[in-house]
Amino acid sequence: MWQRLTAFCAREPKAFERDPTTGHVTGSAFVLSPDLSAVLLTHHAKLDRWLQLGGHCDGIADARFTAQKEAYEESGLARISLLSDQVFDIDIHEIPANSREAAHLHYDVRYLFRAEAGDIHASAESKALAWVPLAELAQYSEAESVLILQEKLARLHSAGG
Repeated sequence: MWQRLTAFCAREPKAFERDPTTGHVTGSAFVLSPDLSAVLLTHHAKLDRWLQLGGHCDGIADARFTAQKEAYEESGLARISLLSDQVFDIDIHEIPANSREAAHLHYDVRYLFRAEAGDIHASAESKALAWVPLAELAQYSEAESVLILQEKLARLHSAGG
């Protein structure tokens, strides 16, 4: 995935803007609960699916900044902290065509965050927000791009990270 992302960014000068009709870079946040037992998911209003928080870079060539900004905006949380400067995951997926745009790819760069205690409030982009216990993630989403969280966290845990 890393090679596909870097190749896309090298050939597309506007990779971090919404303009390219073939695709663009997005930033996402897997926000874990304070005790690290659950992840905050949004029931995305347009896609009608449970997903991690995130969105478009809107011209800012910093997917980590985008991931954190979107996490704050979409969750209403007062404080979250980045668990690692390293990219947690990269997912390249198709966004279906709609009345405003053709089908295109999201080159989604994901980071891992931890929430501090606080209330959550869904934004207008969400039908709902939920703290989903990691063991129950498959009950909310069948998408490999969401379920990868369990696998990668297990690998981090076994590696002592």
